[in-house]
Amino acid sequence: MEGRSQAEVATALSTSRPNVSRMLAEAQRRGIVEIRINHPDGRAPDLESQLERTFGLTTARVARRGPGTALDESGRLAARLLVDSLEDGSTLALSWGHALQSLVRSVDVDRDHDVTLLQLLGGTSAVGHGVSGQELVRELASRLGADYRPLHAPATLRSAEATRTVVAEESVAAALGAAGRARLAFVGVGTPRTGSSAAVLESLDLSTEEQRAFWDAGPVGDLAGRFYDADGVPVTGPVDDRVVGVSLDGLRGIHHVVGVASGREKALAVVAALRGGHLGSLVCDETLARELLLAA
Repeated sequence: MEGRSQAEVATALSTSRPNVSRMLAEAQRRGIVEIRINHPDGRAPDLESQLERTFGLTTARVARRGPGTALDESGRLAARLLVDSLEDGSTLALSWGHALQSLVRSVDVDRDHDVTLLQLLGGTSAVGHGVSGQELVRELASRLGADYRPLHAPATLRSAEATRTVVAEESVAAALGAAGRARLAFVGVGTPRTGSSAAVLESLDLSTEEQRAFWDAGPVGDLAGRFYDADGVPVTGPVDDRVVGVSLDGLRGIHHVVGVASGREKALAVVAALRGGHLGSLVCDETLARELLLAA
C-alpha cells in the first residue's frame, strides 16, 4: 500500500526477496490481497472473463458502479459494443424495453453507417411510447444515419386467430423473416411480473383459465416478448400465440444475439436465457454479474 518494492519489503521483514514474492502470491490466492484493474471505460474485466468462461459467451461487458444508474451504465457499454460490432451492408434487429432505450440514447457516432435496422416484434401501446420497437428502431436509425424497416403491426393481439391473420399478411411476414435472418440482434431481458413485460401481459386481458395455464408453465423471463421457463424452454400457449414477433427458435437464425440487462432482479431470467442458448453475448451491471456467477 505504501508503494515499496519487494526488495524494500524483504529488508524490513529480514527475509529474502523471493520469499516476499511467494508470500504475496499466497496472499493473493487466499483473497487477502487483490489485483483490481480500473478499466478506463468503467468496465469490470475480471467479471467479464468469468462470465465468458462460465457461460461460454462470445463477449461479456460488465459495467462497474458509476455516477449513473445501473441501467444507464449498462446502456452505455451496450451502445459501444453495438457500434463496434456494426459491419457495412449488414442488418441489425432490436427488441424493445427500458434497457434498449438506454442503449439507443447512449449511441453517439461521427459518421453514417450502411446498415438496415429491423424490429424483432411489433410496436406496442402497453408500455411507454419511447420504449416500443418502432420508436427505438426509428431513433437508432437517426443516430446511426442508417436505414430502417418498420414493422406495421402491434406487438400483441387479443386472440390467437387475429395474430395468425396479421402474421400471415405479406408485409408483416416479410419484415419478421428479414429480422430472423439478421446478422446481429440486441435484446432486452424481461421478467414476467415487472416492468414492460408485466404491462404487456396485463394488456392481453387473459381469462382466468388462460392466466392459470400461463403461470403453471413456470415463465421466468422473456426475450422480444417470447417467454421461457427456468431451463430456457419456450412457454407456448396463451400469450405466445398472441405475439407478433420472431419466436425464440427464430432467434437462433440470427448470427449473434446480445442480451442487455441490469439489476439483481433479472438474474433468474438471464441465467435461464443462457441455459436455453438464446444469447451469445451479454451486457450487464456489476451487481447482476455477481448474481449470475453465484447462481452458476
